[in-house]
Formats: sequence, C-alpha cells, structure tokens
Amino acid sequence: MLEAYLLDVGQQQLVSDAGDLPAIPADAIAHEVPGEDSALDQIDEILTRTDDALDREQEAVRDAADELGVASERHDSFEARVIPGSVVPHPRAPAGDPDPELFRTTLNNSHGPDGDAGGLESPSDEIVAVLREQLALAEKDRHKTAVSLQQSLLPQELEQPDDLRIAATYKPGDIDAGVGGDWYDVVTLGAGRTAFVIGDVMGRGVRAAAAMGQLRAAVRAYARLDLPPHEVLQLLDGLAAEIAASQIATCVYAVHDPNEGQLVFASAGHLPILVRDEDGTVRRAADPTGPPLGTGGWVHASGSIGLPPGSTAVLYTDGLVERRGKDIDESVTVLERTLAGIQGTPADICAALLRTLDVDVCREDDIAVMALQHPTRTGSDVELFDNATLELVGGIEAASRARAFTRHTLASWRLTAETCDLGVLAASELVTNALQHGTPPMGLRLRRTDRRLIIEVTDGDDHLPRRRQAGPADEAGRGISVIAAIASSWGSRRSPGGGKAVWCELPLGF
Repeated sequence: MLEAYLLDVGQQQLVSDAGDLPAIPADAIAHEVPGEDSALDQIDEILTRTDDALDREQEAVRDAADELGVASERHDSFEARVIPGSVVPHPRAPAGDPDPELFRTTLNNSHGPDGDAGGLESPSDEIVAVLREQLALAEKDRHKTAVSLQQSLLPQELEQPDDLRIAATYKPGDIDAGVGGDWYDVVTLGAGRTAFVIGDVMGRGVRAAAAMGQLRAAVRAYARLDLPPHEVLQLLDGLAAEIAASQIATCVYAVHDPNEGQLVFASAGHLPILVRDEDGTVRRAADPTGPPLGTGGWVHASGSIGLPPGSTAVLYTDGLVERRGKDIDESVTVLERTLAGIQGTPADICAALLRTLDVDVCREDDIAVMALQHPTRTGSDVELFDNATLELVGGIEAASRARAFTRHTLASWRLTAETCDLGVLAASELVTNALQHGTPPMGLRLRRTDRRLIIEVTDGDDHLPRRRQAGPADEAGRGISVIAAIASSWGSRRSPGGGKAVWCELPLGF
C-alpha cells in the first residue's frame, strides 16, 4: 500500500515549486528491490522532498493570507487533513506574468475526526470572496481615477461671449462601461467671434482621457490661429495619428460670427449639430462630414447653419443617443423631437435632454452635451448691441472719412469721451495701415456690445500684419504697436473668400 501511494504521488505534478520537485517516473520506485535498506532509502528521499514541497506550499498560502488580511485557524493535530483544491494566481504575482507564483486553496476543506468544519465556509471560499472584493474595489478606484482625470481635463468654467449664452455638461458612464474620451470647449477668438468644439475619443479609461486632453489642448492652440473650421480639423487629423496609430476620435468644430448670424462648422465623423428655432422647428446640420480624426488622407470641408436670434444649437456625443439594438439615426430623430419641446436657458436644455432621454438608466457610454443660445434682445438690451459699417474707397483721404464716421457713430452710441477718442485713434491706425499695405475692397466695421467696442478693418490682401519694433529714425512701423498699447486685445485673420481682417477691442466701462 505504501509503494502504491508513493508511486501515485511520484506521478502527480505538484503546483508549487514544480521545478524543484519533478514528477517521479514509475520506474524510479522498485517493486522488487535488492535489499531492505535500498527501498527504505528511496522512501526516505521521496518523503523528505515531498515534505519540503508541502512546507513551501504552506508558507505561500500563509503569505497570501497575510497579504489579503485573512486570519486562518492553525491545525497542528495529526487529524488535520488537507484536500487538494483549486489553484489560483498568487495575489502578489504581477499582472500578465506568464509563469505566476501559485498557491493552492482547499475546497471543502474539513478538519477534525468527523470532517466537521464547524459550519464555517472553507478557507478557499473566504480567499475567493476577498479576491473578488479587492477586484471590485480596484475597478472602482480605476474608474474613479479615470473620471477624475477626465473632469480635470475639461474646462472648469466656460468662456461666455457677449452675444451667446452657453452651458455644457458631462456625465461619465457607469463602472461597467468605463470612462471614455468625451470633451467640449469654448474658445473666444476675438472681434466677437467664438469657436465651439465637442468630440469623442474612441476607447475607455485613462488612456482615452489622456488622448482627449492632448486633442483639447491642440484645439485651443489651433483655434488661436483663427483658421477656417476645416483647416483646424485637418491639423487635428495629423495630430491624432501621432498620438497613437490606432487612436481615432470624432469631432465637430464650429465658429460663430455675430455679424453673419450663423455657425460655420466642419465635422470629422461626428453626429450632426441640431438647431432649434424660436418657433420650435428643429433643423439638422447637413453634410459635409468627413471620417474620424486619426484616419488621414481626407480633405475636410466646411459647412454652415443659420443661428438667428431666438435659436439654440445643441452639440452632443453619441452617448446621448446611442442605445444597444437601436439605429443611431432613429435616436437622433428622437432627440430632435425632444429638443423641439424644450424651452429655457442652455443649462435647462442640457438638463432636460439628459432627463428626458433616460441617460441615468442607460449609461452605457459617457456623455457630453453643449447648448448655445442666441437670445432675442428686447427693451434696453437692444441699445447695447449695434453695428455700423463704412466702405473705404478712394485714396489716402479715406482715412479722414473713417475718423469722422467713427467719431459720429461712437457719439451716437453715447460712449464716454475717452472711449470715443481711443476708438477714433484705433480706427485711424487700422485704416491707414490698410490703405498703405492692403488692396481693395476695403471696409471699416464698428460694433458695440454690452461689454466692449470692436473695430475691424478688412482689405483684399491676405498678408497678415505683424508687430515690429520701429527705430527712432523710422517714419513707419508704429501702427500695430499703438493698437496694442490702447486696446485690450487685437488680432488678424484671413477671410474665407480671400483677403484679411484686422481688429481690436476696447473695454466699455459703465
């Protein structure tokens, strides 16, 4: 019986330290031994090696219990029996280790002469329960870390232009769905123009949130160049490919110009912008829509959709409308019907969309929603927003006409004497600069809001001015320096149809 037992042990592969205790082939134990001493020596050797292996296993199990904080009762009596059970990776084994350290649990392990475990769960069940609890806590911590990173990379406070009211919200997906790479942003471009962006990086977790942060920072940098929307997406497309070869993202970038009353936009595989008019009619921005960022090889194009007074535009990510087993276009149609019946501030609209579309019930993905509203102004607010334009024709005498036009207009707007003088000086410098270095057609535009005076001069030449340091003997080169000294901000941009616009802003104090 002893020979049969040892033969069976020798043929079994022990899990812990298997390399130190190789399987003993059947012929290593002689059934017919030449002498009693030789057989006993073999038995002693096998028992010694087996005992060493079991000691090492017991030490590994105790280490695992200490690591998990599990206290186990010791049983040193000869009646204690260990029954082989399942084998799981050691808790301290690094993730992805092809040959992790293992320890053995004992399923239905019983102690005592009658196998009575005292009504307690087996140690293996306790360890599995602790492992599952720790795994759940680790997943929760990882989700919390990704959410914190995501929210820290989003704007903490949206820029508020003079002409629009804006609100946005972000909701992370539940712990099973994970955190994605949704983001939004608002960038003030100057001269009353504002850029809006919303996007979604494919993927989940910290990696997607980090990629989102890089794209958002790049959008803000590219927006400062005041390029057309399709050129901004073209630059982002190349950057997305550099961030990660397999990383793609959808995005829509739009620019609002209060002088034109519309959104000029470009889309990279993103869902369409929706605009609700004052009468409740909802319009969907049509093409052009290119492929997602990071795919390369595509020339993006810009489109436009009207944003008249009283209208509200909604930009969103797919988490708002995408539902398992449902066509995405049908979901967008449902969103259109929902938006048609919602009124209120942009914050009210965002909250109502999230509530009506049951996103708290179906949070399979994270969600970003932005609403921008062009309010209808009535009463005294109407006087705080006004425009005036002058076509610049002729030669150098156009500068004197521009000064007279500016002084008369600013006085009619009842601005302070100091603001009028600074406005006339700024207009004179910009017009003179255009007459000397630009080409026809030329124009002067004055615009006031409740917070600032905007002076803008356009001409047909697309070379942008730059500020330079004029020497003491130089007769020119000080115009832009004068503008920079008296204005709160200034800048220039190329016009989509050719030419450029140079502008500056003066604050209005009341």
